[in-house]
Amino acid sequence: MPAGRRLLIAALLAFLPGLAGAQDVDAIVADQAARQAEYESVMRDMTLSADRLEQLSADIAKVRKDHATLTAALIQSAKTEKKLSQDIEDITGKLEGLKEQQEGIRVSLAERRGVLAEVLGALQRMGLNPPPAILVKPEDALSSVRSAILLGAVVPELREETEILMADMKEMNRLSASILAERERLSASVRDQLAEKQRLSMLLEEKQNLQEKAEAQIEDERVKSQELAARAGSLKDLIASLEKQAEKSRKEAEAARRAEEKRLAIEAERTAPPEANRLVASAPFSALRGQLALPVTGRIKRRFGGKDNNGGVMFGDMVATQSGAIVTAPADGTVLYAGPFRSYGQLLILNAGDGYHVVLAGMSRISVTLGQSVLAGEPVGAMGEARVASAAASSNGNTGPELYVEFRKDGKPVDPTPWWAERLSGRAGNDT
Repeated sequence: MPAGRRLLIAALLAFLPGLAGAQDVDAIVADQAARQAEYESVMRDMTLSADRLEQLSADIAKVRKDHATLTAALIQSAKTEKKLSQDIEDITGKLEGLKEQQEGIRVSLAERRGVLAEVLGALQRMGLNPPPAILVKPEDALSSVRSAILLGAVVPELREETEILMADMKEMNRLSASILAERERLSASVRDQLAEKQRLSMLLEEKQNLQEKAEAQIEDERVKSQELAARAGSLKDLIASLEKQAEKSRKEAEAARRAEEKRLAIEAERTAPPEANRLVASAPFSALRGQLALPVTGRIKRRFGGKDNNGGVMFGDMVATQSGAIVTAPADGTVLYAGPFRSYGQLLILNAGDGYHVVLAGMSRISVTLGQSVLAGEPVGAMGEARVASAAASSNGNTGPELYVEFRKDGKPVDPTPWWAERLSGRAGNDT
């Protein structure tokens, strides 16, 4: 028997005095070998798991890149949707103005029915019977009046009234053409907006799927790695105690254990997934005064410090908007709360850093989750059909949805007006 083997057996006999036979010693040695083989197997599994974690970390980096790409696409899509929403609001307002003008012309034409009857009578007397369509088609009526003037069929005392009549008819034709064109623009914008909302929905779903899948995979691997590390640690302690009296001193075993713990700690730190959904704000919130866009397309109906219909004081701004409007983050931040809250509907609180918080209330749907970081302009939710019902958001006669926006500094409400971009000043006036 080799000298090393004899020394090992002697050491084992000294360590386990209750075992006295060679067969028992061989059994201990065989058990030690089996433990060593099991330990090496576990270590191989740990190596595979570490490799898998490294691969997953690389995959996560790609996913994070995809997240960044998706976030950029979401911001751009939300910007496009808000532009379309603004176009729809502008076109709708223009149509209302055109219809008011058209109604005014109709009243003017109704007042001059007698003049039109005189013109038609003059044309008939000249043998120029106008077609029946003249009564329903303004362009034909305009042509008839123009012909009557050119033919001298209008008596001098009616000429001025006839010219006013002709001017009204020209304006009616222009308004009708403008209304038709604006309606076509409105239809096209609505179609584009619906398509953009669908694109937004698909992008949001894809981002959420990527995030959930990545988090689930990395958590599974983390649990597996921890279990393997626990098994490897217990086996290593057993092997170290079996070898302590044979070939290694306590000092060497302790040094090896410490070295292994250090290696595992370094490896665990190296393979640990990066903390998800964290970002550093591009600029302090306090430095963004005059730069923030409204989180939703619309106009401010009530401002901070104003009165609501219940006699209370507004601690934020109330923005009147459209049904289903997309709500975006006004600034970079981390989701501190997302969900229903009392009578506010869906409530979202963003930690904007530097002691600032952004509160958005009145949405029907929130598309971000607790702890998630968002960028300025990134969609965070959507409006419903009804406005928020709260003391701060009391009824003001508007039947459309309203978004309540509140800024807080160190827990106290502050006036958000200084933060809104100057270009909004013309549309963000208090209408009350």
